[in-house]
Amino acid sequence: MSTIEQNALFRGRRKFLATMASVAVGIGATASGDTSRAKAQRSGSKILVAYFTRTGNTRVIAGKVRLALGADAFAIEPAAPYPEDYEATVRQAEQERDGNYRPPLAAAVPNIAAYETVFLGFPIWGETIPPVIRSFLAQHDLAGKTLVPFLTHGGYGQGRSMRVVSQLAPRTRILEPLVMEADQERRTITQVTNWLSRVKVRA
Repeated sequence: MSTIEQNALFRGRRKFLATMASVAVGIGATASGDTSRAKAQRSGSKILVAYFTRTGNTRVIAGKVRLALGADAFAIEPAAPYPEDYEATVRQAEQERDGNYRPPLAAAVPNIAAYETVFLGFPIWGETIPPVIRSFLAQHDLAGKTLVPFLTHGGYGQGRSMRVVSQLAPRTRILEPLVMEADQERRTITQVTNWLSRVKVRA
């Protein structure tokens, strides 16, 4: 690839990332965990984009879907936030998964019955859905609705997530999911840990 082609490719990627960042900011302003704000900004659409995110990757996709379809958005959040430390979150999520624990949610979707289609976004944790998504599906009656999942993962694919979604939403018409490799947090943590192990400094 020539230098000119490389520069053009770099500019294209930078423009794309800038666009996605602006989308993320937009949805962050309209779909926060503030339920009163969610009620105030309801558009009357029959489409809901509900999503859970840790690093923001899933929120970017949710923002794109919301803007493209003129949909409402809802950020799924646990009542007690997960730890900021990545490894601590992994340990907690594994314990919740193994114990089939469904953590309480910070809020429920106002008037879920008003929606005909629900786009559901989440990252893959431990080859399955995060515990908060189990809580969301258990707490909201999606019977008779169309469910459209979109998933992000760190390189291991969707695992058994769709089988679990089908089990928790048995009377829902589930469409083929969007599955994207997007979560780089584990790789970043590993690289930084390896690097720090080679840095000889005195604490």
